[in-house]
Amino acid sequence: MEPAPKVEKDFSALVDTQLPAAESLAKTGKLVEALESLATLEKQTRNSADTASNTRILVANVAMCFSAGDWKLLGERVVLLSKKHGLLKGAVSKMVQEAMALLDKTPNQATKLELIDTLRTVTDGKIFVEVERARLTKILSKIREDEGKIVEAADILQELQVETFGSMEKREKTEFILEQMRLCLAKKDYSRVQIISRKISLKFFEDTAQHDLKIRFYELMIQYSMHEGHFLNTCKHYRHIYDTPRVKESQKEWAAALQNVVFFVILAPYDNEQSDLIHRVYEDPNLAKLALLKDLVKCFVTNELVRWPKIEEIYGPTLKATSVFDKSEGGQARLKALHERVIEHNIRVIAKYYTRISTKRLTQLLDLSAQDAEEFLSKLVVSKTIHAKMDRPAGIINFVPRKSPNTVLNDWSSNINQLLGLISKTTHLIAKEEMVASITLSKN
Repeated sequence: MEPAPKVEKDFSALVDTQLPAAESLAKTGKLVEALESLATLEKQTRNSADTASNTRILVANVAMCFSAGDWKLLGERVVLLSKKHGLLKGAVSKMVQEAMALLDKTPNQATKLELIDTLRTVTDGKIFVEVERARLTKILSKIREDEGKIVEAADILQELQVETFGSMEKREKTEFILEQMRLCLAKKDYSRVQIISRKISLKFFEDTAQHDLKIRFYELMIQYSMHEGHFLNTCKHYRHIYDTPRVKESQKEWAAALQNVVFFVILAPYDNEQSDLIHRVYEDPNLAKLALLKDLVKCFVTNELVRWPKIEEIYGPTLKATSVFDKSEGGQARLKALHERVIEHNIRVIAKYYTRISTKRLTQLLDLSAQDAEEFLSKLVVSKTIHAKMDRPAGIINFVPRKSPNTVLNDWSSNINQLLGLISKTTHLIAKEEMVASITLSKN
């Protein structure tokens, strides 16, 4: 932080004398004369770097204008005093803070907006009042949001690059960034949400005092990832909320979080990461307390076929009672995605147990038409989840991958080595038996 300038002369005694006189003059209705009477003293304290005395005068200017109810003059005085040559940063900062404290006392919204605009103009480009400018911008953004001007509110708050503010506390910075994310979501600017979210260091949330912000952050990220259709990321965000100690203390909260973890991990397309995560969720001791959800996860971690009609019958009422699978457009889309995950799981199980299968038998096992079964099979082959080749005329699907010449040669070489090893062992055993028989005969 920049050191305060050295005080050349102390004007506190003079200020003690002239300030009450000016305030008394202002109370008699002579506000302009009262302010002018302090102008010379203000200049003297400023030139002598007497920050304490200069601060008292600047704050008094604001207070007298407020007491007189002259909001226009208040704004003019703030602008005038903030443009003085050799201004004292500490004094100007206090004056701006004093004016900000009066925002809630303005007689009407128009006056409040005018004062905010004046203060934002005064603080523009001045690093020593960057925090005050940020707070003013947040207030203005909230006013615009309350008026229903979401886009304007978001644009106003986007002006701030709070991550570069050295004088702002880390918690307050995070709150500003979260507010920017929230407004971007409100105006459906999803690409910017992802960019802004990267400005927050996740290590900050390790502090237990910041867990309220952690939950807010992940709730916003859940909205973003659900819009993008990233089910695995949504599951991870819910898992971060679930792992928060504050949430673990309340059974209702952790149960709701764990339920969503389960729903989105089974909705996520299969890959190595999803497979690892669903097994870790299945082993969670708290899942045993939610028996129905544990049974649902078990369907996807066990190499057994799962019939969709049974899933609907057993788990349907519970699933449809939640916000994830409700009757909304998004809920119905996620229910359809769940059906697809069940089909994909069944195809993986079939590929594990069968080397070849007829198309007719496959459609019976999947409860699908031949065309739909072929479509899902093709998707899994393209994503390299399984290997399969289809002979359409014969109606046969082969799950055994074709071996490369090197693999065939290596297998043949390995088989020959095993065969020669067995022959050698057999020869040794025969020779041993012959020797034992010859010794027995010679003794007889």
